[in-house]
Amino acid sequence: MHEFDFTTRPKDLLTPEVVALLTRLHECRGRQELFIEAEPDVLTALLEVAKIQSTDASNRIEGIYTTDERLKAIVQEKVQPRNRNEEEISGYRDVLATIHESYEYIAPRPNNILQLHRDLYSFSSSAVGGVYKNSDNIIAEKHADGTETVRFRPVPAFQTADAVQDLCSRYNEAIEAGTYDPLVLMPIFILDFLCIHPFNDGNGRMSRLLTLLLLYRAGFIVGKYISIEMLIEKSKDSYYEALQASSQNWHEDENNYFPFLKYMLGVVVKAYNEFEDRVAHLRYRKMSKPDRIKAIIERTPGKITKKDISQACPDISLTTIERTLADLLAAGYIEKTGIGRATAYVKK
Repeated sequence: MHEFDFTTRPKDLLTPEVVALLTRLHECRGRQELFIEAEPDVLTALLEVAKIQSTDASNRIEGIYTTDERLKAIVQEKVQPRNRNEEEISGYRDVLATIHESYEYIAPRPNNILQLHRDLYSFSSSAVGGVYKNSDNIIAEKHADGTETVRFRPVPAFQTADAVQDLCSRYNEAIEAGTYDPLVLMPIFILDFLCIHPFNDGNGRMSRLLTLLLLYRAGFIVGKYISIEMLIEKSKDSYYEALQASSQNWHEDENNYFPFLKYMLGVVVKAYNEFEDRVAHLRYRKMSKPDRIKAIIERTPGKITKKDISQACPDISLTTIERTLADLLAAGYIEKTGIGRATAYVKK
């Protein structure tokens, strides 16, 4: 079985590039505390948007989705799920809320992982929730002609419980020792978890929920306000490439964690950049809403969509955004490109 090594292998990952990313992230965490203290009402608006985006993106990666209207209503607990997709979306919403509210009390241990997985399927009649896989599984790539290619063979079912126990024990020992930055240990844990692939279903979603849990427990709570799952979905080709590169020869303990580590740290840096940018936008809420929209367009290079503006300023209604864009078009300040869902705007 693969050796879960959190004592010697992390040392080889501390390249100048990784150290620079770690330095940047610790600077961001320092500013994060100032934002939380100074802008509580701003962060509330970001929190509500991020919940919806995270629930949507993490499920959409796995081909699980519903309409935007139903998604928002489910996340806000205004409706009950009416099909299998919505059951799984509701379960993700609840586990995400548990991690947001109680991460300090949820150590990465097998019983906690099983409980979170059980809750992920709490709306489903399926019996897969909260139990390890009962048969061997594979990670396969599906082709357009319907055929599949095996990309990775995870740990066999009979070894799964021991593997998860060993993974959690070694990780917690490393965190307790404090030799390495938790930001270096987190991607190693997540990659190993995915290589174990401990469940019959839900492994990808659980890996993203565990990513948030480990980040929050290390003090990096940006995922509450900027959806890390959405950033992964937007770069999912790079995500899968990094996973594949870092899982090669995993069973032989000859895999290279660096591609996945670099990818994950890059995603967290991106999240902090967006966090600081959105807080800056919302700080100007004393300006008129049309002026705030104009300021966003002014500072955005290239194209911008109504959805981009709505995400940057969740307190501004879509009606106000549309009316302001129409006024700016009429004034010749911006021009429109594309049609339908591809519609965007560019400052002249």
